[in-house]
Amino acid sequence: MAPRQSFEDAETLAVQALGFLASEPERIGPFLASTGLDPANLRAAASEPGFLAAVLEHIGSSDSLLLEFAGNLRLNPEIVAQARRRLAGEAPGPGDFA
Repeated sequence: MAPRQSFEDAETLAVQALGFLASEPERIGPFLASTGLDPANLRAAASEPGFLAAVLEHIGSSDSLLLEFAGNLRLNPEIVAQARRRLAGEAPGPGDFA
């Protein structure tokens, strides 16, 4: 059984997800719209608690976005949900390793 994902691993994945979103205007636009952010205040918001969990929440809210992101990194899409739960401070889900 694999160890549970560390907080640092979850943060790294969320930063990768933010880069994935930012790499294409059609990806970052809906994220900015849903958060009320704009490119000028995105960097400041990135240091706020909960921001990285929100990035992964956004990725996970669209099956096509989630599958594309996970596919690019050759990850099981459930890893994204595990990382979001970890960053949000939630209890592990049924598929998470203890």
